[in-house]
Amino acid sequence: MSQSNLLPSDGKSSISESISASKASRRDFMKRSVTSAGAVAAVTVSDTQQAPAATPVEKIRIGFIGPGGRGFGAHVKRLTRLQLEGEPIELVAVCDVYNEHRDRAASYIEKQTGKAPSKHEDYLEMFAKAKLDAVVIGTPDHWHAKQTIDALNEGLHVYCEKPMTKTAEEAVEVMRTWQKSGKVMQVGVQSTSLPVWNQVNEMLTGGKLGKVLMYQTEFFRNSAQGQWRYYKLEPSMNPRNINWKKWLGVDEGLAEYEDFDRAKYRQWRRFWPYGSGMFTDLFVHRTTTMLKATGLRFPGRVVGAGGIYLEYDGRDVPDVATVVADFPEGVQGLVTATMACQETPIRQLIRGHFGSFVFGNGEQFEGFDYIPERPQVTRNSKLKEEYITVGQIKDTTYHHFKNWVTAMVADDPGLVNNDPRLGAAAITTVILGARSYREGKAFFIDEESLAIKDADASWADRWEERSHSRGKPNHIADWKAGDQGSILEEPEYMKLAGPWIDGKDPSGS
Repeated sequence: MSQSNLLPSDGKSSISESISASKASRRDFMKRSVTSAGAVAAVTVSDTQQAPAATPVEKIRIGFIGPGGRGFGAHVKRLTRLQLEGEPIELVAVCDVYNEHRDRAASYIEKQTGKAPSKHEDYLEMFAKAKLDAVVIGTPDHWHAKQTIDALNEGLHVYCEKPMTKTAEEAVEVMRTWQKSGKVMQVGVQSTSLPVWNQVNEMLTGGKLGKVLMYQTEFFRNSAQGQWRYYKLEPSMNPRNINWKKWLGVDEGLAEYEDFDRAKYRQWRRFWPYGSGMFTDLFVHRTTTMLKATGLRFPGRVVGAGGIYLEYDGRDVPDVATVVADFPEGVQGLVTATMACQETPIRQLIRGHFGSFVFGNGEQFEGFDYIPERPQVTRNSKLKEEYITVGQIKDTTYHHFKNWVTAMVADDPGLVNNDPRLGAAAITTVILGARSYREGKAFFIDEESLAIKDADASWADRWEERSHSRGKPNHIADWKAGDQGSILEEPEYMKLAGPWIDGKDPSGS
């Protein structure tokens, strides 16, 4: 998608002027309320004194775009729960092109909270009429970038379901729009709210594994009917109830028109125009957590492979796929899976020169294994295998939304567990793997500009040059361990190495 399709020429949408004044006053009031409440809480009150009443924090008004499958079961229900638990939020509007999804979400919110949200078919109309502070996006992948950028340009906080965007180019646009906006944005990879990844990152940067070399991860699945075909098709899913042209995004330039098809609507992850199969539905989960754990962000080189080897059911996307990403920090990442075999996945792990962390599978970790390399390498006979326990979170989606609400109340974009820079790096990694599979190319990302190209001999050249000049390894961000696990020993006999210039022994013998 070109920038002209995403950003209006003046950087704002046409509806912003009509609501900007009221929104600015609401945000100013919210900031004053938070400050006042905090000040009151700090006052020490004697038994004979009555504490002054804290100024209530004005509620954050939230609207939903696409409260259908996950948009209803995860987004609407978790935020309703948070509202009922007393979080300063109010669910005030729902928007969906399918009338049954609109009605279901609105009825649920009204039944649970006692207040009916407004209902809309067009999200821009919702922005104009509902006086929102924040929006939750649960639409198909091809809408994410446009809706996110429109929301940020309206001054709204954003929760966007993963993947953050459909393309790598869109990911950079969203990230840069967010950076300029100052708004709170959370990308919906809920496993980033697990405490394990921050704990792992502290150990990695502290040198426990020495030089970090690789991560590998997976998301294996299996089914009798083919992946994503378990989303049931209903007779009510028809053009009378669904604004099909709007769902496609024809007028917005998001997709070309095609005749209505219930499978395309309900099982859109199987088809390239709207989703990217396991790459964006599943691989982005595991890739995001590996990037969070290691501190890596944008890769330097990506290649993908795979094919449709079993699921010949009319789908576009492969049922076996692998993405290999190389990072400028000198780390390689691997994510691989099949959608037709589940019981024998590879293990999730991170490898270093002095040891590895092995996480097993899934995301409900009670702990993970530390496996050191042999003492002949580490020169440390005291290193032993150990099991490292971590705090466990059962409902990661709930905690991910609570983290977003906390950040909005504080008006601090840095508090979220999965910000758009991490979100952009993850989708760039996996979607370039999908493009590599489809186009037969390796892709390269410039570190400074984040421009993408498909030919770059300098990637291999730089590592060879580093070796020939006897350089030192690169390290992950915030590395604190000096040369720990990163320097090779030089055997005495290596003095005999080197070219015999003019027939002379380089050792001087």
